[in-house]
Amino acid sequence: MTTITATSTDLFRHVTADKAALYRAIMDVFAAAKRQYRLQLRPDEVLAGATWSGTPPAQEEVALALEQLAAWGNLESQPDMARVATLSDYYRARFLYRLSRGGEAVEIGLAAFEQTLRHRAELQTVALEDIDSRLRALHRLLGEDIVDVAKAHEVLRDLVRVLEDLAANAQTFMAGVARSLELQQADATTVAAYKRRLIEYLERFMGDLIRRSDTIARTLHELSTSIDTVLQLVAEREARDAAPGDADERVNEARRRHDAWRERWRGLRGWFLTNGGEPPQAELLRARARAAIPQLLGAISAVNERRSGRSDRSADFRMLAQWFAGCDSDDDAHRLARAAFALNPARHFSLDIQTDEDVPANVSWLDAPPLAINPRLREYGEAAPRGPLPRVRERNRERELMAQQLAEESSQVEAARRRLATGHPLRLSEIGELNAREFALFLGLLGEALAEQQNPDQTVERYTGDGLLHIRLEPMSWDSRAQLHTPAGVFSGRDHVLTICTTQEGA
Repeated sequence: MTTITATSTDLFRHVTADKAALYRAIMDVFAAAKRQYRLQLRPDEVLAGATWSGTPPAQEEVALALEQLAAWGNLESQPDMARVATLSDYYRARFLYRLSRGGEAVEIGLAAFEQTLRHRAELQTVALEDIDSRLRALHRLLGEDIVDVAKAHEVLRDLVRVLEDLAANAQTFMAGVARSLELQQADATTVAAYKRRLIEYLERFMGDLIRRSDTIARTLHELSTSIDTVLQLVAEREARDAAPGDADERVNEARRRHDAWRERWRGLRGWFLTNGGEPPQAELLRARARAAIPQLLGAISAVNERRSGRSDRSADFRMLAQWFAGCDSDDDAHRLARAAFALNPARHFSLDIQTDEDVPANVSWLDAPPLAINPRLREYGEAAPRGPLPRVRERNRERELMAQQLAEESSQVEAARRRLATGHPLRLSEIGELNAREFALFLGLLGEALAEQQNPDQTVERYTGDGLLHIRLEPMSWDSRAQLHTPAGVFSGRDHVLTICTTQEGA
């Protein structure tokens, strides 16, 4: 046991050694040779193939480093007899080097470690597309008279692998999106650029998630009746590759694999279908991605506050109180008050105001007679504007045009309210066609209602922001659909029962 521990420890010694850069450059050459199916390398080939950060080392230094790596167990060596041409070459030490099993394991581990550190959470729209295509391929296979178990097994393996990548990236995103918004030390240009990229990225993902989740959910519903038989056949096919044993062991192995496939399928359904009272994981991911936008805006607001130089008034007063407490006398406190609150006399300013008597500058403002100050001087710093006054423009025509536009918009909004605010429950699928003004009002009301919704199956009741309308939004079954035809296109989604009434009717 001691020997194994020492050997495994020596395999990592080149990472922290004094010449770690030299050793890592050499090991990178052998890792690349492994990927290129090259079996062994000579010292001169290592010297030529390595990427050196500075001046390349001498061949003797590379040879010594190779010997040290072989001593630590990262490389294996054997005499090089192919280039022996003379007797002196025969007695000279020449070696061929290749990766050892331990050295290969270390390289794989270091590559995985580096990839994990550099990995950034992704919201994979490509994974959603792959899941959709795999499920449709599986649906076609189950529709055949005789199911091709090998193809079904291949599709299920690809489906599980894609879902695992999607779940891992989604978990990383949900856990680390707040850390990616730590922009307190960033400048305004970086914040603005990052804001645009992140919002576009989130909007593109959420749009694709909404569009594909419904299709995937419908396909899963259609596959739910016949998928268990296919999972049983796939489990039996996998069990044939298990280690040999008696009949009971083969049956138990097939049962274990069948249970494993059923668990994976339940996980897939839980991503896109409601499981009891739990919302699907796709909805949770969508909510987390949507919540990242307010977090970004909060970070931007913090940067703007820092740029504006806003101070904490309560902290300033606490510090001022400490200064007052540290004063040795009342005179010192009075001087501090005059300096802190700018209470020094300002009668040395040249004002075109006649006074009965001149007041010295050292007279306190409490003891001096009052001095009338022009309001414009207080506001703008000058008593009268410079230059001639501008001419007053006639704006009656603009006022009439604005009043006409406001009246037209008010009539259109009122007509849209009469169309939607009937006070009676109405399914979205029964609304039919909406014009541009009605659709804009509908989107605004729908947005206010969904802002209060904690999960997709919750019934929401609330008043609009202006307090004029009362909204009640009740979701229908998960597989229900509604389509609204508008001048901008077709608006579709899950069907809801919508009740809109005025505040007087709601009361």
